[in-house]
Amino acid sequence: MRALIIGAALGSAALLAGAFVFQWLGYAPCRMCIWQRYPHVAAALIGVLFLLVPLRALAWLGAGAAAATGGIGVFHAGVEQGWWEGPASCSGGGSLSGLSAGDLLSTEAAPAIVMCDEIAWQFLGLSMASWNAALSFGLVALWIAAARAPRTGLA
Repeated sequence: MRALIIGAALGSAALLAGAFVFQWLGYAPCRMCIWQRYPHVAAALIGVLFLLVPLRALAWLGAGAAAATGGIGVFHAGVEQGWWEGPASCSGGGSLSGLSAGDLLSTEAAPAIVMCDEIAWQFLGLSMASWNAALSFGLVALWIAAARAPRTGLA
């Protein structure tokens, strides 16, 4: 159980680190990319919390966090593929929401809006959002396996 939880938590930490590496390489995240990061942070923290307080219920919380980021990844991939519409603020031509009058009148460069419906990078035909979804659902399986593992001294 402990090894599965550590593996799942490290998996979320690795996916989060990968997102930051891509950002460092120049692939700016869109709004939905950022949304996918929060559950990974939660899953990694749940793994740390498990090391301090080994409760089986934490494995179910980790599964929920991994499922949340996987679900957001599926939604984001669908937006990228044009299967459904995404948030108006980052897809379908973008919007000016969130910009003040000063921003609109400024002669300085406007902040770049990264579009959620454009694929910035893909590998083997899958975008970053698709990879996040697939790998996150694999982590869900690890969390669930940990939650259902027989008791062996802990939890």
